[in-house]
Amino acid sequence: MKQPTGYAGLFRVFGRIGLLSFGGPAAQIALMHTELVEKRDWLSEETFLRALSLCMLLPGPEAMQLATYAGWKLRGTAGGLLAGLLFVLPGALVILLLALGYAIWGGVPLVQAAFTGIKAAVIIIVLQALLKVSRRALAGTGPRVLALVAFIALFVLGLPFPLIILAAGLWGAFTMTQPDEQPPPAPPVHADSLRIIAVWGGLWALPLVVLAIADQAFLLQIGLFFSRLAVLTFGGAYAVLAWMTQTVVADYGWITTAQMIDALGLAETTPGPLILVTEFVALLAGYLEGGPLLALAAGAVALWVTFTPCFLWIFLAGPYLDVISARPRIAAALRAITAAVVGVILNLAVWFAIHVLFEETTTISWLAAPLPEPASLEVPALALTCLAGILMLWLSQGMVRSLLIMAAAGVLAGMI
Repeated sequence: MKQPTGYAGLFRVFGRIGLLSFGGPAAQIALMHTELVEKRDWLSEETFLRALSLCMLLPGPEAMQLATYAGWKLRGTAGGLLAGLLFVLPGALVILLLALGYAIWGGVPLVQAAFTGIKAAVIIIVLQALLKVSRRALAGTGPRVLALVAFIALFVLGLPFPLIILAAGLWGAFTMTQPDEQPPPAPPVHADSLRIIAVWGGLWALPLVVLAIADQAFLLQIGLFFSRLAVLTFGGAYAVLAWMTQTVVADYGWITTAQMIDALGLAETTPGPLILVTEFVALLAGYLEGGPLLALAAGAVALWVTFTPCFLWIFLAGPYLDVISARPRIAAALRAITAAVVGVILNLAVWFAIHVLFEETTTISWLAAPLPEPASLEVPALALTCLAGILMLWLSQGMVRSLLIMAAAGVLAGMI
């Protein structure tokens, strides 16, 4: 495993990853694998997959945490901070501009038409990335069955994501163990766990305390909700998207379902982790509540409480990754969890496609996921999705070029 020459090299590589990390976590993980494992050999294949399994087990955006772990592995805490921030900040800036633009001009028909083209492209982006990741994570019959079972558990039964992860881990630990494939356990690494918890836990709570003292009820509500989300987001934003939609739309009334779907489409088409959708929701909610200044404050609070915990989890658990991964049962459990999360990604891909391609959905008592109403098929959205498939799967056009073409095609379809 090679080492980068210094922080300048780390800045260049993770800056590039941050700027090009389009398409959600699947595509971002594939990009990091290319940059860190294939091109530069900064991480071994085994270390990369172990770290990915750990990040999927932890709450929070797995791709951002994987970048943070890689930076920490290469250059300690400073490297982890640099890598994590470079992964998040470009997308956060883009989301800021898009959310404010959406709040002002989102009701314009041609803007909505452009969103339709973008969301059609996202269906293909997620499918493309899902196929790429599944080739690595689903080697063998067992992992494929786990992925399918996880998809059914979510789509049909609506089981909680943490329960699925726990079941997959237990199944892997007791049925997929290969004692001879792992080296003996490495000596333990003694991280200063209490100091890490105190520093990063304090940073996480600081704005909430300030908002409570200042009696800023709306911003405190934003901070508390997205803090809770940060703890429950196992496997990334995919796992809690339905619950998040229910809470912000029905419980708090911050935005509408249509606005939530637009937010997801925009988050999928910008660099950075998909969980940046929280910034979009907070910005839009703040704008509707009190205008641009409150929107900026709400977006900043959401970003802080969403991503500060990620550094806490990685700096706390990272030093023990090699120790726990060297144990056969734990390594098998992590492989099973990785396979199950593929089913989770597939579940959201289907959910997103249904809401993009059909205007109306229906529910059945025994089925957790919504079913499309065939008569409500959006023919323009279907045609745009086919066009996106031709561009990206057949003609192999780049993501940025395809997104621009699809936005223009959406506008043209809207005019027609």
